[in-house]
Amino acid sequence: MLRSAIRLLAAGTIAVAFAGSAAAQNQADWDKVIAEAKKEGKVSLYTSTLGAPFHLDIIKAFQAKYGITIELLDVRASELDERIRTEQASGRYNADVVQHGSASLLTTYDRPGILQARGTVPNQKNLGTLFAEGASDTRIPSYVLPYGILINTDLVKGADEPKSWKDLLNPKWKGKIVSDDFRALGGGSVFFSVTEDKLGKDFHEKLSQQGIIFSRDVGNDERRVAAGEYPMRIPQLASNTLRMKGLPIKLVIPEEGMTFVRFDLGILKGAPHPNAAKLLTDFYLSPEAQLIYANAGMGSVINGVGEKVTSDAKAFAGAKFLGTNNPDTLNAQLDRAKALYK
Repeated sequence: MLRSAIRLLAAGTIAVAFAGSAAAQNQADWDKVIAEAKKEGKVSLYTSTLGAPFHLDIIKAFQAKYGITIELLDVRASELDERIRTEQASGRYNADVVQHGSASLLTTYDRPGILQARGTVPNQKNLGTLFAEGASDTRIPSYVLPYGILINTDLVKGADEPKSWKDLLNPKWKGKIVSDDFRALGGGSVFFSVTEDKLGKDFHEKLSQQGIIFSRDVGNDERRVAAGEYPMRIPQLASNTLRMKGLPIKLVIPEEGMTFVRFDLGILKGAPHPNAAKLLTDFYLSPEAQLIYANAGMGSVINGVGEKVTSDAKAFAGAKFLGTNNPDTLNAQLDRAKALYK
């Protein structure tokens, strides 16, 4: 029995030593990536955030930490796609990293073979369970745009305040809900896709009888709710409510959770600065970068950021998520939305 105990102890000691050796090797490998990234000196990032301050803050933080310059191309999604398509077709590779909506990154970039394998990065371990499932060797989540219900607090009070997405079916709201269009790509189509999947087709069959007013003028529609023209708007981007402080509005987080659009990162085939690209990808999953997102009202994809938020975004920083759209069923769901909402 003593010999068995000695053998078990020896085996445990060897296992601990092996784990320590593997960790040391992984750190050494990552230190080499950092060293090579600094030699490359720059990294090219293509995105479509259109000058969003929070995005620029993350770029500045990366440059300050590593001394590596980020060459940024920040254009509309259609322009971004065409620029990368041209580069890849001609073999003149300028872009290293692309940040795009998860569905577009999968269907337009990953499946056609435009992205290259990244390998594991240290901060990948920080990903929350929901987002770890969305990571692959070519794509990795970077942040999300969460959506809830915007209400005018002068018109929607007390017991009338919706607590669930299903409360939108209350007859008293018929003809009084302004919404992003479910029949076109965007927050509205994501809302339709997720709620049809999670709440059932019966939900939208009933909601389609509520006289939803569709509009794609997001900023103006938010002001119309604040001014009392409509009592509520769906789906409402959480971050936009931060710029409406002092107005009679509130973002309601439904008990089922918020629908969301996820933005992923990928390293492009032929990336001229592969090590800097990998380092930048890792930085986006750092607590430092994710806190910048959370303070701007975006959804963090890693654990432990919600409790650190110090801005007005704290109210929804740790909100529950209901889900995002499935690119493989998107077109069919758009067709159903068009058939239901005429």
